[in-house]
Amino acid sequence: MTLSGTAAVVGIGATEFSKDSGRSELRLAAEAVLAAVADAGLRPSDVDGLVSFTMDANSEIAVARETGIGELTFFSRVHYGGGAAAATVQQAAMAVATGVADVVVAYRAFNERSGHRFGRVSAAAAQQVNSSGVDNSFHYPMGLATPAATVAMVARRYLHASGATSEDFGRVAVVDRKHAATNPNAWFHDRPITLADHQASRWIAEPLRLLDCCQETDGGVALVVTSVERARDLPHPPAVIAAAAQGSGPDQYLMTSYYRDPMDTLPEMAVVGRQLWRQAGLTPADVDVAVLYDHFTPYVLIQLEELGFCGRGEAKDLVRGGALELDGALPLNPHGGQLGEAYLHGMNGIAEAVRQVRGTAVNQVAGAGTVLVTAGTGVPTSGLVLTADGR
Repeated sequence: MTLSGTAAVVGIGATEFSKDSGRSELRLAAEAVLAAVADAGLRPSDVDGLVSFTMDANSEIAVARETGIGELTFFSRVHYGGGAAAATVQQAAMAVATGVADVVVAYRAFNERSGHRFGRVSAAAAQQVNSSGVDNSFHYPMGLATPAATVAMVARRYLHASGATSEDFGRVAVVDRKHAATNPNAWFHDRPITLADHQASRWIAEPLRLLDCCQETDGGVALVVTSVERARDLPHPPAVIAAAAQGSGPDQYLMTSYYRDPMDTLPEMAVVGRQLWRQAGLTPADVDVAVLYDHFTPYVLIQLEELGFCGRGEAKDLVRGGALELDGALPLNPHGGQLGEAYLHGMNGIAEAVRQVRGTAVNQVAGAGTVLVTAGTGVPTSGLVLTADGR
């Protein structure tokens, strides 16, 4: 048995992306789910499965009640923050492939700007009565108590080991914001930046500048998954799930895996990549578009190396050569990514991958029949390869 080619994403839905939604997270989730189901040409009563993040505040039964979904035969949660994004689709696909459910919706909704802000210090993270609390208690007392602070340690080591510079990080930000500037749904629509803007932005945690760090967003995104056979009778061309994988590396912590050698790598993404290429029967050279998780710019460079698009320390050369432009060898985040469009824990990136496969994206890449999507980095993570039907 193989998961590859058995299920597809057939519906995508989202709220607007804002800094103050003015409504509850449950309402955001319900709006996104209903939009995705309608986009799929289905009714809420057709849905029999729901999957989300352990971090999502909206229980499956509450979402089902508020959207008119009836009986559920499958419901699940995936841990590790943004690392869960592609794994929600993986679990939905597994449920469909095994007959546990027929139509599964993956969703994520939060008020991360007007409500709980993940980018701030949270003493509660080190006070949890669980193993994550123990792990956090090692570095919180040292002042490493925000995502930017923890990533900065890895970024500094990466600069030293690879010969990359802050300008190379900035080139990722410039590309994302360039693409967001032409995306009407992006928060930074019509607001591109230059490399000089990046270099002039203030330090958050050196070597990370403000424009190396993703934004905080209020909003919701949902994705509908069903069998490829059923998908062919629905309104949109299916985005076939050619591969779906999760991965954790040795000596894994949550964004603070400083105790392994080398420190400036993301071996969990390599675990994901090996599975994706094997399942899909593809190589990095076959990818038309890369939707890479970009909560912090240095992790985009490291992902390019871990996934096999270039050798260790060579990502700087890739970004300097213009490969990430829409007309480059590996177009990056045509929607603007989390740096430019919105930070929805990577779910908006999956929606963009579906649009690219459908051929309906605002910044459509010509011939985008194979799209790679990755989830949160620095944590146990996940990834997808979506392809056009018959590709």
